[in-house]
Amino acid sequence: MNHINLNLLRSLKVLLDECHVSQAAHKLNITQSAVSRQLSQLRELFADPLLVRDGNQLIPTPKALQLQAKLEHWFLELDELMVEAEFEPALWKGEFVLASSDYVAQFILPEIVEAMAVQSPQVSVKYSLWQPDLLPQMAESDIQLASTMSPEPPVGVSSLLIGADYPVVAMHNQHPLAAQATLTVDDLLDYAHIKVIGGGDKDTYIDEALAKLGQRRRVALKVPFFSAAFRSLCLSQHLMVVPEHIANNLQHHYDVVYKRLPVTTPLHKYWLLWHAKYDNQASHQWARTLVHAIMTETSYSIGYDYKS
Repeated sequence: MNHINLNLLRSLKVLLDECHVSQAAHKLNITQSAVSRQLSQLRELFADPLLVRDGNQLIPTPKALQLQAKLEHWFLELDELMVEAEFEPALWKGEFVLASSDYVAQFILPEIVEAMAVQSPQVSVKYSLWQPDLLPQMAESDIQLASTMSPEPPVGVSSLLIGADYPVVAMHNQHPLAAQATLTVDDLLDYAHIKVIGGGDKDTYIDEALAKLGQRRRVALKVPFFSAAFRSLCLSQHLMVVPEHIANNLQHHYDVVYKRLPVTTPLHKYWLLWHAKYDNQASHQWARTLVHAIMTETSYSIGYDYKS
């Protein structure tokens, strides 16, 4: 066991992946008889049949399945060890999967795609709409990097703080409250609200603050997309509680204004997150640094001292 051949372990990995001698031989670019000899060696080495014939199929034994899981992890680390020092963005090929809210997709994603196209032209970017219930699935998901809101670093994944701000209340610029310098709690309760339910949690803070006062707002519309929410806001006398960086940006695209809330709320914090399996992957390190820089530059922080 001390002098085991690395090529023998690679053959074992392919055999367990394919469960077929001829297909493994084709993938390894060696003869079928050579693979059969290697399988005999492996059976002797591990004192286990590893693959058992069942009709025209080869079925892996429990021992083989244990080895397969270990080999997958081991070869992944070995491959990364070999390429990490020589990683060059311009030569990177593959697909990078990014998840976020539709707001990021509309206003930030194009800049990310443009930067990647310039610096890593052979990479394709796939976008997915992020939902908080995807967090426990990061290990199996194809999502490599996500942006979300959370009061604390998300549990179970690696994360990087992007910025922070406070929630504000947005309204159409012809709304009856638009001319007021400050709002009261009664003002918030006098009008129905629009709630954006896609992406991270954007307005629980206001509900918690109102509950402490024994009050509850009326939500007239729940919608997962910011674009639909702001169009509806412009066609109604509804109010919408959103993070300030979003309200600040969208007032340049829609006929809306925003006001500070009449209650005290905690900071919204924004995170990039990824599964720990990507911590040391050179391409992922480069991509998340690029995305973090772009997101940081697009006003996730509105001048608050959010560092804890």
